[in-house]
Amino acid sequence: MRILYHHRTRGRHVEGVHIRGIVHALRALGHDVSIMSFPGADPEHESATHANARRGRLAAAITRLPGALFECFELGYNVVTLFRAGTAIRRQKPQLIYERYSLFLFATVWLARRHGIPLVLEINDSALVERVRPLRFKNLARRIEGWCLRHCTGLVFISSYFRDQAQAAYGRIAPSVISPNAVDLARFDPSRFDVARLRAERGLADRIVCGHIGVFAHWHGVDQFVEAIAARLAEVPQLALVFVGDGLTLPAVRALVADRGLSDRVLLPGRVAHDDIASWIACMDYAVLPNSNHYGSPMKLFELMGMGVAVVAPDYAPVAEVIGDGDTGWLFPRGETTTCVQRVLDLAMQEDERRRVGAAARRYIERERQWRNNAEQLLTLLPTGGSR
Repeated sequence: MRILYHHRTRGRHVEGVHIRGIVHALRALGHDVSIMSFPGADPEHESATHANARRGRLAAAITRLPGALFECFELGYNVVTLFRAGTAIRRQKPQLIYERYSLFLFATVWLARRHGIPLVLEINDSALVERVRPLRFKNLARRIEGWCLRHCTGLVFISSYFRDQAQAAYGRIAPSVISPNAVDLARFDPSRFDVARLRAERGLADRIVCGHIGVFAHWHGVDQFVEAIAARLAEVPQLALVFVGDGLTLPAVRALVADRGLSDRVLLPGRVAHDDIASWIACMDYAVLPNSNHYGSPMKLFELMGMGVAVVAPDYAPVAEVIGDGDTGWLFPRGETTTCVQRVLDLAMQEDERRRVGAAARRYIERERQWRNNAEQLLTLLPTGGSR
């Protein structure tokens, strides 16, 4: 089957991982997939031409525009999509359009209906949830979103929370599936690594290592967690923390670690390339997600679990859909940092528990949460069941 994958993102970081995961899985199932990206974005290749790099800098500049003006650009992108997607439809004659949904973007749904092509929307964002960038034209965004969700062929929600919110707000929407994130197990395979060597090189030999992967943003709660556990690290002398990533709160965390004299107990390597993340996870005995949100499906959960590293995580619905408490991870009541810290400290002394739950987490990923599972699931939304 000929599939056109359309997205309006810059295709970087987690977005790029998700796009590549779905595209490669569909191709592995025998489908012919072409990607239509935001100009200057190329999620399949890290390198970029000079022209694409220039367009990428332009896109970055647009994202820094004031809210109302930025949303006008988002609306205006429908004109670009009408031309580009219309041309792709005429030339490629796709049998399915798969789109990573973006706010204010309705042109692809309109084109698909006009040409009689099935279109499946993947919902990672919504006008119904609290966002990093507050919406100025919220009512318009919701009207457009409701129309798109009612008039596409099918919907892929990353969490049941998203689906429930959409149904409550928009009434009867297109048929849907719940498809959290996934992982490429060929890349996230613990057997690939010499763990003893890696730990020695990173100053983690003879340590019990609790780790974290992700952006240092306020809603992830890393700064509150480190501040809360810093005073108690002396209770477990063997415990070391490794927090990989970069972001707004990282400078404050670095300052706290230095001020408490914990640089030998708390490693902060900063942002690393996605290809290097698995090597850092390989050094971890278990992991912690201090906070999340009501609707997100954190990619880091799947990459950690795929490596056989179980996670202490808050009990938001999308997280609890993936982690069974005491089965494939450990849940704590969201917002209760003290409880999270206590669970991390307790597990430091429970090697058998860490190994048992970590092994169960990897088996779960092998069974249900590889990108192939997501691709097969989205194809069930088609009347033909996704035949070639």
